[in-house]
Amino acid sequence: MNLGPMELIVILIVALLIFGPKNLPKLGKSLGQTVKNVREGMEGDTAEEEPKKVEAAATEVVADTDADVEGDVVFCSKCGAKNSADAAFCSKCGAKLSE
Repeated sequence: MNLGPMELIVILIVALLIFGPKNLPKLGKSLGQTVKNVREGMEGDTAEEEPKKVEAAATEVVADTDADVEGDVVFCSKCGAKNSADAAFCSKCGAKLSE
């Protein structure tokens, strides 16, 4: 898509006529937020997929028996995440919690 300056001006004029001068800044803001959310969503999917693969391997190999217990909450000694007292494995890293 090779858009020159004249094409961009025509697109801007058409958008101004359709949406009006009051709504054009709101439209630009919402379009920018949408693009930002899509980018974060795409980055979030790839970041979440990689640790899950590592977690599966870590649960088989790691037998971690040291976990700090505080009331109805158990803290994982490997990553420090909060887990319920009846949980057998850490919800964040997948390490085995002590009983």
